[in-house]
Amino acid sequence: MKMKYLKISKVEGPLIILEGVRDAAYDEMVEIEVEGQSPKKGKVVQINRDKVIIQVFEGTTGVSLNNTKVSFAGKPLEISLSKEVLGRTFNGIGEPTDGAPLYLGKKYDIHGRPMNPVARFYPRNFIQTGISTIDGLTTLIRGQKLPIFSGDGLPHNELAAQIVRQAKITESQEDNFAVVFAAMGIKHGEAEFFRKSFQQSGVLKKVVMYANLADDPIIERITTPRCALTAAEYLAFEENMHVLVIMTNITSYCEALREISASREEVPSRKGYPGYLYSDLATLYERAGMMKGKKGSITQIPILTMPNDDITHPVPDLTGYITEGQIILSRDLYQRDIYPPVNVLPSLSRLMKDGIGEGYTREDHPDVANQVFSAYSRVQDIRSLAQVIGEEELSDTDKKYLEFGKQFERRFVKQGYDENRNLERTLDLMWELLKILPKSELNRVKPEYIDKYMEARNGK
Repeated sequence: MKMKYLKISKVEGPLIILEGVRDAAYDEMVEIEVEGQSPKKGKVVQINRDKVIIQVFEGTTGVSLNNTKVSFAGKPLEISLSKEVLGRTFNGIGEPTDGAPLYLGKKYDIHGRPMNPVARFYPRNFIQTGISTIDGLTTLIRGQKLPIFSGDGLPHNELAAQIVRQAKITESQEDNFAVVFAAMGIKHGEAEFFRKSFQQSGVLKKVVMYANLADDPIIERITTPRCALTAAEYLAFEENMHVLVIMTNITSYCEALREISASREEVPSRKGYPGYLYSDLATLYERAGMMKGKKGSITQIPILTMPNDDITHPVPDLTGYITEGQIILSRDLYQRDIYPPVNVLPSLSRLMKDGIGEGYTREDHPDVANQVFSAYSRVQDIRSLAQVIGEEELSDTDKKYLEFGKQFERRFVKQGYDENRNLERTLDLMWELLKILPKSELNRVKPEYIDKYMEARNGK
């Protein structure tokens, strides 16, 4: 028999406090009945003996100590899932927002289950995003978690939408590919931008979208990525699909976590964030991967904004420890009208080396990527030198490196918002840029590759 508590002890911001509660569980769902209002949902966020603190999803407006009834569901938040979620949009707690009814079956706990490290399968195959800087130099591998570090005002939303529109795997498995998109703390205009972008490009039918808006309850912001990842786990491990999960903005998620922690009066850690921020982020990021005996996979691209472009801020700092690389957006490139403004040198993909080359992408991919990266790194040194002695005093080789750097940023890094480059075009473009440099400088590529991919194309 479900027990109802007819009197609450305290209302504090978005929290209500009950005393004398028996057998409550952490993360248990709660229904709150307020006189004259529709029922509210809540979640148990703290237990101290018989004292329970509940976070209310819809806020505590109108709630008083004597006009409220609270009943415990005996289970955590669950969402219904089937393959019919593809093409649908939901709010942060898994309720449809597209106006269509939801006829779904089995319910799933949004907190999921940790993936046993022994059962993990090492990722190999790549996912093509159609963006040269990612596909060529920081290749995204299926089953990887590769975050994008951005800053306020940089076009990370446009980049996220472009990746959703263009991402693909091998042609033979294209029908088995889906995107789960989770947006946290975004404005109404941004939510409409994403929806229209997916709809107009025709990819909406393979996208599941969970959106928590800026004026939605903060506790909903905490559940949004977990709902999205639960849907991804269902599609990957029960429907055998390859799923790309894009989550934006992780910083908004962490801000919500900090606000809830402050409401609970927990002892703060770095910059006011709770001490468990690292482990909390790990519960999200570690839900990516591939499992032995399962045909599907989950790949993550979390997007976060660095306050004041500070990469040592707790959110990017801790994210970097958990994930397998990062893609960093540059404000300097963006101010020079280069989109996407990917800063190639500090960006990396730690799984790239095992998922490119013969049998995966193209045989010359590792060599040409190393050569381009090395050459662009040399460009930065020569630019610094030119500021001291002037460009006129540079050697002929150094001047060619400066030209390489200019062409690299204008022809390779820069591409249109609707420009979808396949991997073959990206690699060929890298070889075209290397033609600017003397052949003697190409010391990171095999001579036979120079003959095959550079000299052969000269004769065309």
